[in-house]
Amino acid sequence: MHKKSEVMKIASFNIQRFGENKIADKNILSVLIKTVSRYGIILILEVVDVKGKAIKKFLEELNKANKDNPYTMQISTRLGRHTYKEQFMFLYREDLVKLTGSYQYEDNQVGDEDAFAREPFVLRFTCSKTVLKDLVLIPVHTQPSSVEKELDELYDVFLAVQDKWETDNVMMLGDFNADGGYLSNKKMKKIRIRSDKNFHWLIEDEVDTTANKGNDNTYDRIVVYGDDMLDAIVPYSAKPFNFQEEFQLTDEMTLKVSDHYPVEVELKATNSQDRRPGNKRPKRTPQTQPAAHPRAGKKPRQK
Repeated sequence: MHKKSEVMKIASFNIQRFGENKIADKNILSVLIKTVSRYGIILILEVVDVKGKAIKKFLEELNKANKDNPYTMQISTRLGRHTYKEQFMFLYREDLVKLTGSYQYEDNQVGDEDAFAREPFVLRFTCSKTVLKDLVLIPVHTQPSSVEKELDELYDVFLAVQDKWETDNVMMLGDFNADGGYLSNKKMKKIRIRSDKNFHWLIEDEVDTTANKGNDNTYDRIVVYGDDMLDAIVPYSAKPFNFQEEFQLTDEMTLKVSDHYPVEVELKATNSQDRRPGNKRPKRTPQTQPAAHPRAGKKPRQK
Protein backbone atom coordinates (compact mmCIF):
# COMPACT_ATOMS: atom_id res chain seq x y z
CA MET A 1 0.00 0.00 0.00
CA HIS A 2 1.30 3.43 -0.90
CA LYS A 3 1.67 6.07 1.77
CA LYS A 4 -1.22 8.49 1.43
CA SER A 5 -0.92 12.22 1.63
CA GLU A 6 -3.62 14.69 2.62
CA VAL A 7 -2.24 17.36 0.31
CA MET A 8 -4.53 18.10 -2.60
CA LYS A 9 -2.61 17.75 -5.84
CA ILE A 10 -4.23 17.86 -9.26
CA ALA A 11 -2.53 16.54 -12.39
CA SER A 12 -2.87 15.85 -16.08
CA PHE A 13 -1.01 12.92 -17.64
CA ASN A 14 -0.92 12.04 -21.32
CA ILE A 15 -0.25 8.31 -20.99
CA GLN A 16 0.66 7.57 -24.58
CA ARG A 17 -1.97 5.21 -26.03
CA PHE A 18 -3.44 4.02 -22.73
CA GLY A 19 -4.97 0.62 -23.46
CA GLU A 20 -4.66 -3.12 -22.92
CA ASN A 21 -1.07 -3.38 -24.18
CA LYS A 22 0.08 -0.68 -21.78
CA ILE A 23 -1.56 -2.28 -18.74
CA ALA A 24 -0.35 -5.80 -19.64
CA ASP A 25 3.25 -4.84 -18.77
CA LYS A 26 3.59 -5.21 -14.98
CA ASN A 27 6.53 -2.81 -14.80
CA ILE A 28 4.64 -0.09 -16.65
CA LEU A 29 1.55 -0.73 -14.54
CA SER A 30 3.61 -0.34 -11.36
CA VAL A 31 5.00 3.03 -12.47
CA LEU A 32 1.55 4.26 -13.45
CA ILE A 33 -0.01 3.23 -10.14
CA LYS A 34 2.75 4.91 -8.12
CA THR A 35 2.40 8.05 -10.22
CA VAL A 36 -1.39 8.29 -10.14
CA SER A 37 -1.41 7.62 -6.37
CA ARG A 38 0.27 11.00 -5.84
CA TYR A 39 -2.89 12.90 -6.76
CA GLY A 40 -6.31 13.78 -5.38
CA ILE A 41 -7.55 14.26 -8.95
CA ILE A 42 -5.78 13.22 -12.13
CA LEU A 43 -6.83 13.57 -15.76
CA ILE A 44 -5.61 10.76 -18.03
CA LEU A 45 -5.31 11.54 -21.74
CA GLU A 46 -5.02 9.29 -24.81
CA VAL A 47 -7.28 6.58 -23.44
CA VAL A 48 -7.78 4.29 -26.45
CA ASP A 49 -9.30 1.33 -24.61
CA VAL A 50 -12.09 0.36 -27.01
CA LYS A 51 -13.37 -2.61 -24.97
CA GLY A 52 -12.96 -0.90 -21.60
CA LYS A 53 -10.90 -3.76 -20.16
CA ALA A 54 -7.75 -1.73 -19.47
CA ILE A 55 -9.71 0.99 -17.68
CA LYS A 56 -11.41 -1.55 -15.41
CA LYS A 57 -8.17 -3.42 -14.72
CA PHE A 58 -6.24 -0.24 -13.93
CA LEU A 59 -8.86 1.04 -11.49
CA GLU A 60 -8.89 -2.34 -9.72
CA GLU A 61 -5.09 -2.40 -9.37
CA LEU A 62 -4.98 1.26 -8.34
CA ASN A 63 -7.47 0.65 -5.55
CA LYS A 64 -5.63 -2.46 -4.36
CA ALA A 65 -2.71 -0.11 -3.71
CA ASN A 66 -4.95 2.53 -2.10
CA LYS A 67 -7.40 0.54 0.02
CA ASP A 68 -7.82 3.23 2.68
CA ASN A 69 -8.57 6.01 0.19
CA PRO A 70 -9.85 4.44 -3.04
CA TYR A 71 -10.30 6.22 -6.33
CA THR A 72 -13.46 6.76 -8.35
CA MET A 73 -13.52 7.16 -12.12
CA GLN A 74 -15.41 9.44 -14.48
CA ILE A 75 -14.83 8.92 -18.19
CA SER A 76 -16.13 10.58 -21.33
CA THR A 77 -17.60 8.88 -24.35
CA ARG A 78 -15.17 8.03 -27.15
CA LEU A 79 -14.37 11.33 -28.84
CA GLY A 80 -12.97 12.02 -32.29
CA ARG A 81 -14.01 12.85 -35.82
CA HIS A 82 -12.85 9.69 -37.55
CA THR A 83 -12.06 6.06 -36.69
CA TYR A 84 -9.37 7.08 -34.19
CA LYS A 85 -11.04 8.10 -30.95
CA GLU A 86 -9.93 8.85 -27.40
CA GLN A 87 -11.55 9.30 -24.01
CA PHE A 88 -10.90 11.75 -21.19
CA MET A 89 -10.57 9.82 -17.93
CA PHE A 90 -10.63 11.42 -14.48
CA LEU A 91 -9.59 9.50 -11.36
CA TYR A 92 -10.23 11.10 -7.98
CA ARG A 93 -10.27 10.38 -4.24
CA GLU A 94 -13.71 10.79 -2.71
CA ASP A 95 -12.24 11.52 0.73
CA LEU A 96 -10.85 14.74 -0.78
CA VAL A 97 -13.45 15.75 -3.38
CA LYS A 98 -17.05 15.08 -4.35
CA LEU A 99 -18.30 15.20 -7.92
CA THR A 100 -21.15 17.71 -8.18
CA GLY A 101 -21.58 18.02 -11.94
CA SER A 102 -20.46 16.87 -15.38
CA TYR A 103 -20.88 18.51 -18.75
CA GLN A 104 -19.97 17.29 -22.22
CA TYR A 105 -19.32 20.45 -24.23
CA GLU A 106 -21.47 20.24 -27.36
CA ASP A 107 -19.20 22.19 -29.74
CA ASN A 108 -22.12 23.45 -31.84
CA GLN A 109 -21.70 27.22 -31.93
CA VAL A 110 -23.33 28.69 -35.01
CA GLY A 111 -20.69 29.34 -37.64
CA ASP A 112 -18.00 27.56 -35.63
CA GLU A 113 -19.30 24.03 -35.27
CA ASP A 114 -16.95 21.12 -34.54
CA ALA A 115 -13.98 23.27 -33.52
CA PHE A 116 -12.61 20.50 -31.29
CA ALA A 117 -11.33 17.11 -32.38
CA ARG A 118 -12.11 15.99 -28.82
CA GLU A 119 -14.74 18.15 -27.12
CA PRO A 120 -13.98 18.87 -23.43
CA PHE A 121 -15.67 16.63 -20.85
CA VAL A 122 -16.02 19.12 -17.99
CA LEU A 123 -16.31 18.09 -14.33
CA ARG A 124 -17.22 20.11 -11.24
CA PHE A 125 -16.06 19.17 -7.75
CA THR A 126 -16.57 20.25 -4.17
CA CYS A 127 -13.26 20.13 -2.29
CA SER A 128 -13.42 19.31 1.42
CA LYS A 129 -9.86 19.98 2.61
CA THR A 130 -8.74 23.02 0.64
CA VAL A 131 -9.43 26.75 0.87
CA LEU A 132 -11.04 26.48 -2.56
CA LYS A 133 -14.37 24.69 -2.14
CA ASP A 134 -15.71 24.81 -5.70
CA LEU A 135 -13.60 23.65 -8.66
CA VAL A 136 -14.31 23.12 -12.35
CA LEU A 137 -11.85 21.17 -14.51
CA ILE A 138 -11.78 21.53 -18.30
CA PRO A 139 -9.68 18.79 -19.96
CA VAL A 140 -7.69 19.57 -23.10
CA HIS A 141 -6.07 17.40 -25.76
CA THR A 142 -5.71 19.39 -28.94
CA GLN A 143 -5.14 17.94 -32.38
CA PRO A 144 -1.72 19.16 -33.61
CA SER A 145 -3.12 20.30 -36.95
CA SER A 146 -5.68 22.61 -35.30
CA VAL A 147 -3.93 23.77 -32.11
CA GLU A 148 -4.54 27.50 -32.61
CA LYS A 149 -8.26 27.13 -33.29
CA GLU A 150 -8.88 24.68 -30.44
CA LEU A 151 -6.98 26.69 -27.84
CA ASP A 152 -8.78 29.88 -28.85
CA GLU A 153 -12.10 28.06 -28.63
CA LEU A 154 -11.39 27.19 -25.00
CA TYR A 155 -12.41 30.76 -24.20
CA ASP A 156 -15.92 29.92 -25.39
CA VAL A 157 -15.92 26.73 -23.33
CA PHE A 158 -15.03 28.83 -20.30
CA LEU A 159 -17.92 31.23 -20.99
CA ALA A 160 -20.32 28.30 -21.42
CA VAL A 161 -19.22 26.78 -18.11
CA GLN A 162 -19.41 30.17 -16.40
CA ASP A 163 -22.97 30.68 -17.58
CA LYS A 164 -24.04 27.09 -16.80
CA TRP A 165 -22.68 26.84 -13.27
CA GLU A 166 -22.18 30.52 -12.31
CA THR A 167 -18.61 30.03 -11.16
CA ASP A 168 -15.22 31.34 -12.23
CA ASN A 169 -13.23 28.70 -10.33
CA VAL A 170 -12.00 27.09 -13.53
CA MET A 171 -8.83 25.14 -14.28
CA MET A 172 -7.93 24.05 -17.80
CA LEU A 173 -5.39 21.25 -17.98
CA GLY A 174 -4.00 18.78 -20.46
CA ASP A 175 -1.90 18.40 -23.57
CA PHE A 176 -2.22 21.75 -25.33
CA ASN A 177 0.43 20.94 -27.99
CA ALA A 178 1.22 24.66 -27.77
CA ASP A 179 4.91 24.57 -28.68
CA GLY A 180 7.45 23.43 -31.24
CA GLY A 181 6.19 23.32 -34.80
CA TYR A 182 2.54 23.24 -33.77
CA LEU A 183 2.16 26.84 -32.61
CA SER A 184 4.33 29.93 -33.11
CA ASN A 185 4.82 32.59 -30.44
CA LYS A 186 3.08 35.09 -32.70
CA LYS A 187 -0.04 32.94 -32.99
CA MET A 188 0.06 32.09 -29.30
CA LYS A 189 -0.28 35.77 -28.36
CA LYS A 190 -3.58 36.01 -30.27
CA ILE A 191 -5.27 33.14 -28.44
CA ARG A 192 -7.92 34.58 -26.13
CA ILE A 193 -7.05 32.54 -23.05
CA ARG A 194 -3.51 33.84 -23.51
CA SER A 195 -4.21 37.49 -24.32
CA ASP A 196 -6.81 37.85 -21.55
CA LYS A 197 -4.62 38.36 -18.49
CA ASN A 198 -7.30 37.01 -16.17
CA PHE A 199 -6.08 33.59 -17.30
CA HIS A 200 -2.90 32.50 -15.50
CA TRP A 201 -0.64 29.98 -17.24
CA LEU A 202 0.99 28.08 -14.38
CA ILE A 203 3.45 25.98 -16.40
CA GLU A 204 6.05 28.37 -17.81
CA ASP A 205 6.84 28.41 -21.53
CA GLU A 206 10.42 27.17 -21.12
CA VAL A 207 9.52 24.12 -19.00
CA ASP A 208 10.04 20.72 -20.66
CA THR A 209 7.01 18.48 -20.14
CA THR A 210 8.17 15.71 -22.47
CA ALA A 211 9.97 12.51 -21.47
CA ASN A 212 11.60 12.26 -24.88
CA LYS A 213 15.21 13.47 -24.80
CA GLY A 214 14.86 14.51 -28.45
CA ASN A 215 12.90 17.68 -27.62
CA ASP A 216 12.21 20.07 -24.76
CA ASN A 217 8.71 21.25 -25.65
CA THR A 218 6.11 22.61 -23.24
CA TYR A 219 3.12 20.68 -24.53
CA ASP A 220 1.34 20.08 -21.23
CA ARG A 221 -0.21 23.02 -19.39
CA ILE A 222 -2.32 24.09 -16.45
CA VAL A 223 -4.28 27.35 -16.77
CA VAL A 224 -6.50 28.92 -14.10
CA TYR A 225 -8.90 31.85 -14.27
CA GLY A 226 -8.88 34.80 -11.91
CA ASP A 227 -7.04 35.88 -8.79
CA ASP A 228 -9.21 33.76 -6.48
CA MET A 229 -8.04 30.62 -8.27
CA LEU A 230 -4.46 31.83 -8.34
CA ASP A 231 -4.55 32.61 -4.63
CA ALA A 232 -5.81 29.07 -3.94
CA ILE A 233 -2.68 27.55 -5.50
CA VAL A 234 0.39 26.70 -3.42
CA PRO A 235 3.07 29.04 -4.84
CA TYR A 236 5.59 27.37 -7.17
CA SER A 237 3.81 24.00 -6.98
CA ALA A 238 2.91 23.82 -10.68
CA LYS A 239 5.50 21.68 -12.45
CA PRO A 240 6.10 18.47 -14.38
CA PHE A 241 6.60 15.29 -12.34
CA ASN A 242 9.72 13.55 -13.65
CA PHE A 243 8.79 9.93 -13.02
CA GLN A 244 11.99 8.75 -14.71
CA GLU A 245 14.10 10.47 -12.10
CA GLU A 246 11.77 9.63 -9.21
CA PHE A 247 11.64 5.91 -9.98
CA GLN A 248 15.14 5.64 -11.53
CA LEU A 249 14.01 4.35 -14.91
CA THR A 250 16.07 3.84 -18.04
CA ASP A 251 15.29 5.97 -21.09
CA GLU A 252 13.79 2.92 -22.77
CA MET A 253 11.52 2.10 -19.85
CA THR A 254 10.48 5.73 -19.47
CA LEU A 255 9.25 5.95 -23.04
CA LYS A 256 7.36 2.68 -22.64
CA VAL A 257 5.38 4.42 -19.91
CA SER A 258 4.84 7.66 -21.87
CA ASP A 259 6.54 10.34 -23.92
CA HIS A 260 5.01 12.96 -21.58
CA TYR A 261 5.51 13.76 -17.91
CA PRO A 262 2.45 14.53 -15.81
CA VAL A 263 1.99 18.20 -14.94
CA GLU A 264 0.76 18.90 -11.42
CA VAL A 265 -0.33 21.65 -9.07
CA GLU A 266 -1.23 21.75 -5.38
CA LEU A 267 -4.19 23.53 -3.79
CA LYS A 268 -3.79 25.25 -0.42
CA ALA A 269 -5.17 23.28 2.52
CA THR A 270 -7.89 24.68 4.76
CA ASN A 271 -5.34 25.25 7.53
CA SER A 272 -3.31 27.50 5.25
CA GLN A 273 -2.43 30.91 6.70
CA ASP A 274 -3.14 32.58 3.35
CA ARG A 275 -6.44 34.32 2.82
CA ARG A 276 -9.39 32.24 1.82
CA PRO A 277 -10.56 32.83 -1.78
CA GLY A 278 -13.91 34.53 -2.04
CA ASN A 279 -16.93 33.20 -3.88
CA LYS A 280 -17.80 36.46 -5.59
CA ARG A 281 -17.53 36.32 -9.36
CA PRO A 282 -15.01 38.90 -10.57
CA LYS A 283 -16.03 41.24 -13.32
CA ARG A 284 -15.09 39.98 -16.75
CA THR A 285 -12.36 42.36 -17.84
CA PRO A 286 -10.49 40.95 -20.86
CA GLN A 287 -7.08 42.38 -21.65
CA THR A 288 -6.58 43.88 -18.18
CA GLN A 289 -3.52 42.97 -16.16
CA PRO A 290 -4.23 41.55 -12.68
CA ALA A 291 -2.29 42.68 -9.63
CA ALA A 292 1.25 41.36 -9.43
CA HIS A 293 1.41 37.83 -8.09
CA PRO A 294 4.23 35.28 -8.24
CA ARG A 295 3.53 32.64 -10.85
CA ALA A 296 2.58 29.36 -9.27
CA GLY A 297 5.08 27.30 -11.20
CA LYS A 298 8.30 29.28 -11.12
CA LYS A 299 10.52 30.07 -8.16
CA PRO A 300 12.23 33.46 -7.93
CA ARG A 301 15.94 33.49 -8.57
CA GLN A 302 18.14 33.13 -5.53
CA LYS A 303 20.28 36.19 -4.89
